[in-house]
Amino acid sequence: MLTIPLTQCSAQPVPSPENLESVGSSSEVPTEDTLPELEVTTVLDGLDHPWDVVQAPDGAILTGQRSGGFVVRRSDNTTGPVTADLSDLYARSETGLMGIALARDFAQSRTLYTCQGFGAGGVTDVRVISWTVDAGWTELTRTGTVLQGLPVSSGRHGGCRILAAEDGTLFVGTGDSANPSVPQDPNSLGGKVLHVNADGTPAAGNPNPSSPVYTLGHRNVQGLAVQPGTGRFYSVEQGTSVDDELNLLTPGGNYGYRPDRLPGTYDESVPMTDPSRVPGAIEAVWSSGNSTLATASAAFADGPQWGPWDGSVVIGGLKSKKLIFLRLSDDGRSVDAQAYGLENKYGRLRSITPTGDGSLLVTTDNGDNDKVLLVTPSQ
Repeated sequence: MLTIPLTQCSAQPVPSPENLESVGSSSEVPTEDTLPELEVTTVLDGLDHPWDVVQAPDGAILTGQRSGGFVVRRSDNTTGPVTADLSDLYARSETGLMGIALARDFAQSRTLYTCQGFGAGGVTDVRVISWTVDAGWTELTRTGTVLQGLPVSSGRHGGCRILAAEDGTLFVGTGDSANPSVPQDPNSLGGKVLHVNADGTPAAGNPNPSSPVYTLGHRNVQGLAVQPGTGRFYSVEQGTSVDDELNLLTPGGNYGYRPDRLPGTYDESVPMTDPSRVPGAIEAVWSSGNSTLATASAAFADGPQWGPWDGSVVIGGLKSKKLIFLRLSDDGRSVDAQAYGLENKYGRLRSITPTGDGSLLVTTDNGDNDKVLLVTPSQ
């Protein structure tokens, strides 16, 4: 029998970011073979591109499929669909039903949030939607739109990751919709990390009190995570043909992506971080270097069972088909070592969510019998 800890794993503390300087690429970071053996159990299968997964305080595990549809494994180990009105879902290319996060007060409010492509009434964009779910995990009821107007065009670079902070606010990582002007445009919600209250209004502490923009100059933010014990706030984004990035976020920080060198052209030959064209651009803590790994998510390994990798960042790799563990320096501004897990065993790995006992929920993204996996380090 599969036992799931009774905990909420999508809420994290409010970050207390700090400035940083720069880093090294994957090729410059020592690789260690010291990762504990990983035990893997299938929680859900038969899925189609499950983009995210959360675990509720009652033990239920919920995932959503990019082309539409929620699926749950309840605490009694029954599984099945969760009914929801997704009639306005815009699912095309990389966009569809994407990030999921439980509200911080989920145990009382039964509220959760999703990020989805939206298409109705002549409008196409990406939105953050609020829902409530019944106690039996049979039906989601839409309760409002938290954010709208996140850009989308062909469906490429739609984002869209949600992190629920301890104070009830939401951080949202977005993609630049493959539009050359979006990452550096402070009036666009694309290519950004946004910070909002649960009603969608800008959260306190944003650089511009009237704007939800927290950081800018991003290409396609796929992961958001807070380091336990420090409050440091990190994002993961996908590179062009080089340099996937792990970034330490600071309010108002510009992370230097500016693909508008050629007028009207989305010029992906520019650097991921371009200090010459973006003065003050903040360098990444880590980058993948000469080839991308297609970094798709971020979480922290937490607990002594992880041995020397306790406190490390864990990133899901799509193209690389592995978990990427990065051990950060004491100041969190560089990477001291890396290790790989599940390499070439389950195909493309999309999302990572920690559980209360220090295990990780991992979704595959192969488009054929995709799974939610429970990954536990052996002790």
